[in-house]
Amino acid sequence: MSSLLVDNIGELVTNSYGSGEGGPLGIRRDAALLVEDGVVAWVGPARDAPAADRRIDAAGAAVLPGFVDSHAHLVFAGDRAAEFAARMAGEPYTGGGIRTTVGATRAASDEQLRATVRRLRAEAMRQGTTTIEIKSGYGLTVADEARSLRIAAEFTEDTTFLGAHVVPAEYADRPDDYVGMVCGPMLAAAAPYARWIDVFCERGAFDVDHARAILACGQAVGLGVRVHANQLGPGPGVQLGVELGAASVDHCTHLSDADIDALAAAETVAALLPGAEFSTRSPYPDARRLLDAGVTVALATDCNPGSSYTSSMPFCIALAVREMRMTPAEAVWAATAGGAAALRRTDVGRLAPGTRADLMILDAPSHLHLAYRPGVPLIRQVLHNGVPQ
Repeated sequence: MSSLLVDNIGELVTNSYGSGEGGPLGIRRDAALLVEDGVVAWVGPARDAPAADRRIDAAGAAVLPGFVDSHAHLVFAGDRAAEFAARMAGEPYTGGGIRTTVGATRAASDEQLRATVRRLRAEAMRQGTTTIEIKSGYGLTVADEARSLRIAAEFTEDTTFLGAHVVPAEYADRPDDYVGMVCGPMLAAAAPYARWIDVFCERGAFDVDHARAILACGQAVGLGVRVHANQLGPGPGVQLGVELGAASVDHCTHLSDADIDALAAAETVAALLPGAEFSTRSPYPDARRLLDAGVTVALATDCNPGSSYTSSMPFCIALAVREMRMTPAEAVWAATAGGAAALRRTDVGRLAPGTRADLMILDAPSHLHLAYRPGVPLIRQVLHNGVPQ
């Protein structure tokens, strides 16, 4: 059995230290952590650290669980930089540019798509993201959705079938026919490669009846539910997600009191994606309102070529603190344990005996620096399954 000791940790964020001990992040000071065969085997004071085959000296720095990015769209081709420039010049975001990426993705080879996922996955890992969800949704044909998920599954356990991203141009006048295809042959082809099903329940995408039908079909074949909800305006997406027991409803920019009450009474996580608001100059979600109501909140990047082309969870943490009224501790928890809750994972997002040894060592003494020093590359080293990356 191979063992690795990470010691001389100035501040260890565990997200699981006792009952209320160490604050909401379960912080331990002057700590050490033992990894055996990719799993955390022991956490405790540095003075009590056991012997190990190898050692990493954290030199007094902060150590955190790896970020858990619960919402990302990495399987695509091309980019939409011109669309971004137009938005910065004043054009509103409507979601219509998705079809541009669909055309480029359909025309790309498997290896081109794989190369994009590989590049973005490595980029995210360098910034501390050890667990990432990857959606399809830029193919929108039976063959292209299946291959998108097959490629995504090479890089993550958490793959999401998003055939209901938008209605493609060839079905613009026949949305019922497209929904029938999503529920039939497309789902059949995609399900073997997917853990989750998602729908963009929004004006200009799918109404609540179509969304409910698609999600129910996914549930019937064993897929968990996620929902793109209430991004562009008020709508039924959050309530639908709670009704169906969704693991998360994502975006949550425009919420009513009833939406918040429903989330507070459910296990459904509100996943907030501030990179999208940054890139579209839209209002940010009110994270403070959600947190004060007792809603479980996650942070994710929404990495995609149109509305949030960032893979940086530290950037999202800084935005959440500055623009969404989260404390630094709340934002870090949402980017780690919150993301794990959104994926219904108990093996990641925290550091305790039995969890996966996914962690990062900062070039900083405290988690506070992730928001305090925005834009600075503070991730010194990342371990994934106990292996330095």
